[in-house]
Amino acid sequence: MSKISKDQVKHVANLARLAINEEEAEKYSEQLSAIIDFSEQLNELDTKGVEPTTHVLDMKNVLRKDEPKEWISKEDALKNAPDQQDGQFRVPSILD
Repeated sequence: MSKISKDQVKHVANLARLAINEEEAEKYSEQLSAIIDFSEQLNELDTKGVEPTTHVLDMKNVLRKDEPKEWISKEDALKNAPDQQDGQFRVPSILD
């Protein structure tokens, strides 16, 4: 079992430029020690024959292939434009 001391917590907090008081240092010391104790339990498991993975769920790409398609024509798009000029949408100027 590894025990994280209050001094270690204070040192790391100082490196991270975090201001913590004695109560917080004690609380974080206990919490971090509990986390390390739990992770050490995982080392006791027999993992022979278990394939390494980066994610517990079977992930796959769900995107479609990027293929060119015929979409709306320029004329059809411009039919809905409130104002157009020279085959392009005409919008109010935003620059003075």
